[in-house]
Amino acid sequence: MDKLLIVDDSSEICKQLKWGLNKDYDVLLAEDVGGALKLFNKHRPKVVTLDLGLPPDVDGATEGLRCLEEILHQQPDTKVVVLSGNEDRNNALKAVKLGAYDFYRKPIDLAELKIILQRAFQLAALETENHRLQTASSSELSNLHGILGQCPQMEEVFTTIRKIASADIPVLILGENGTGKELVAKAIHAQSLRNKGELIPINCGAIPENLLEAELFGHEKGAFTGAVGQVKGKVEYAHEGTLFLDEIGELPLPLQVKLLRFLQEKTIQRVGGRDEIVVDSRIVAATNVDIEQAIERGDFREDLYYRIGVITIDLPPLRDRSDDICLLANFFLNRYVTEFSKKIKGYSSAAEHALKEYSWPGNVRELENKVKRAILLADGPVLEPCDLGFEDKAAPEHEFSTHGLTLKEARDRLERDMLVACLKNHDGNVAKASEELGVSRPTFYDLMKKHHLHNG
Repeated sequence: MDKLLIVDDSSEICKQLKWGLNKDYDVLLAEDVGGALKLFNKHRPKVVTLDLGLPPDVDGATEGLRCLEEILHQQPDTKVVVLSGNEDRNNALKAVKLGAYDFYRKPIDLAELKIILQRAFQLAALETENHRLQTASSSELSNLHGILGQCPQMEEVFTTIRKIASADIPVLILGENGTGKELVAKAIHAQSLRNKGELIPINCGAIPENLLEAELFGHEKGAFTGAVGQVKGKVEYAHEGTLFLDEIGELPLPLQVKLLRFLQEKTIQRVGGRDEIVVDSRIVAATNVDIEQAIERGDFREDLYYRIGVITIDLPPLRDRSDDICLLANFFLNRYVTEFSKKIKGYSSAAEHALKEYSWPGNVRELENKVKRAILLADGPVLEPCDLGFEDKAAPEHEFSTHGLTLKEARDRLERDMLVACLKNHDGNVAKASEELGVSRPTFYDLMKKHHLHNG
């Protein structure tokens, strides 16, 4: 149970709040600065409610502000909610400038305070999770070059990479577009014994066939029109490093023969040249093509397949990585909120639901692009389904979340979700939907207008 520290010189208010909140939180009580700091140092609560008028300055704010500064000095991410009377407004605003999370005017309405505290704890949890993701992703970036995942399929991929990276054998990476094949190639190279050499990538499907041979193997001066000098190819540049052949399934058959010869003999000839050049490089290849079907069609040589596929790594599509979708979405949110200096706090419950339900044909690359676009264009403090390019559907009731929202924003979010859900339940029939919510049809239409909803 989350710990909540309540600091107030009124024992009556302390008792009232403990009675009202002890079912939701482990409530700690203090009536002065000394007691508050002692409990704070011992328990490190994420959220504190603080009355500014503490002894010996119960009519002022010096002690309360001192307590606030000390708490934030020790743990800057603590959410301190200042409880103040109307006459303390200026001091409350001063407290917010010093770093207080929010202030709430007395007299206390327990229902409203509960929502503020819920929001504070959820924001604290979100920040903790973001920090965990930053730490975890930093570890992954240093070890696996940006591959992030916690589902069983990706754990198996990580294990395979660590096992085979130091073995100087060819690797074939299979997977749909956007699943991270190049990241896996980088991870293998980074953890290999060749990591002091270069990783040289070439996309076999992006270069015209008549230029691809020279791009791979280089050419001598005069080898063809425009060859005004000697040029090394990608294979040669990968000497003592790793050659990454992306989309090798698109490699033309004549070049498959020459690549096979290189793999067997470890020598190449530049286009227009006669000298045998010894090249020592490791081959990592990748494709989204079904290689076995390509072999059956005669589009890919079976002997080359066995040469490049000594070890095969099969990357799962994002739709099969349900445990990773929100993990990745939060990772990209954290990255681009920082990069673009935006103040977006997270995803609405409806957006989280949409992320989980979408099939992700473009995989992780599509997810990253959707999040990046949403962060640039969104107007609100949280991302909604429409920001991500999804139809705006309400999430199931139990998934409603107030991540980082103000009280007004939380009420609006709930109100909007209820409108959408009722309309959906009654197939767009406003009369039935308004009756279920207990409002008149004109009021229901006004609410639809307020939330920019359209029926049909």
